[in-house]
Amino acid sequence: MKCKSLLSFSFIALTFSAGAQNSPTFAITGTGNGDFQWSNIRQVNAETGKMIKDVYINNKTAFSLLNAASKAPVLQQTFKYNINGVSNVYQMQDAPTLTMVAAAAYDKRHDKLFFTPMRIGELRWLDLSTSNESPKFYTEKVQLLNNGDLLDEANHITRMDIAADGNGYAISNDGNHFIRFSTGKNISITDLGNLIDAESNSGGISIHNRCTSWGGDMVADAFGKLYIISASHQVFKVDIDSRIATHIGTITGLPATFTTNGAAVDADGKIVVSCATSFEGLYKFDIKDFVASKVEGADAGYNASDLANGNLLFQKEADAQRALSTVALPAAVPVNTDARIYPNPVTANEFKIQFDGQKAGKYMVTVTDLAGRAVLNKSIIISTKVQAETVQITNTIGKGMYLVKVTDTNNQVVFTDRLMVQ
Repeated sequence: MKCKSLLSFSFIALTFSAGAQNSPTFAITGTGNGDFQWSNIRQVNAETGKMIKDVYINNKTAFSLLNAASKAPVLQQTFKYNINGVSNVYQMQDAPTLTMVAAAAYDKRHDKLFFTPMRIGELRWLDLSTSNESPKFYTEKVQLLNNGDLLDEANHITRMDIAADGNGYAISNDGNHFIRFSTGKNISITDLGNLIDAESNSGGISIHNRCTSWGGDMVADAFGKLYIISASHQVFKVDIDSRIATHIGTITGLPATFTTNGAAVDADGKIVVSCATSFEGLYKFDIKDFVASKVEGADAGYNASDLANGNLLFQKEADAQRALSTVALPAAVPVNTDARIYPNPVTANEFKIQFDGQKAGKYMVTVTDLAGRAVLNKSIIISTKVQAETVQITNTIGKGMYLVKVTDTNNQVVFTDRLMVQ
């Protein structure tokens, strides 16, 4: 298998709320068509793909870079790189994105754009709450962000996002370092360990596989899960507590040259993706079917190594669930109240419906989210007076509240109930 290009030193050397969410979206870009120096920060409209304004342009925008602890200016940076197997070390005037950036996350609560420069073991952030024309950056030096050899592509941080719990999360290319960082006044950084492949991952697709799963970006949902979109179009759902990464799909509909390097959630809950290695604008896809379509009219003059905003997947569903928790569920009149679902809450990937006393015949089970969208349909044939049917839950169904409805061949509702997926 031929691996797709990642944001790596080797590549550089060769090329040298209920309702719509409205978080600003930021892109890490080059200077324009044909440029692969991902050192500029721009604000982009996630819906139209148009660049709105320059936030920071390397070698052009005046800035201040301060040590987060001492607030003293950072003037010099040790920069290491490798050419033809020879390691070089230089001292040079520092800049916030000096060695380029492949991972960024926007913290809308504190109005900060977090990022980590490639090959530098530092967490940096831009304070967007100030109106000063000279952007103010801070840096927290910690080896945790680039464990081991900083020149080893496996250790580069290329995926980062702010989760629903308010913490930032970052993942190394090889998936062996799953890092959490706080976002408040006093930053703390913890390496949670390696990601673990789910047992269902198959076909050579592993969260640790260089060809399928390195590079890319990460988004979060409103129910506490993370989603890695690798450079090679593979999508994994990550449970933060267990560190299990489950492969849930492959993005289709993208150009052959389009590596998925940046990802962010748009106002409608779709995932917008960008490419760092070609100039083809932005694409977007729905997490429920993984079919990508072009964002028509998007700027094709800029590539983007990363996208970041404060929007979450399934935010509408989470808002609806919170609203529903204070309102009684409208009751459908069941034909037979002996029909029941269990276990509830669901903690695995299936639940059962017990049909006792129902007439023989064909029934349809429909599971909808709290926004009314069907996420699962299953046809069931009842032939005995006591029958239990198992309904499998797909990996795309996230944690939260759902409604289960059973209808007969005349489309009459015979049973409804809530279903909690944990």
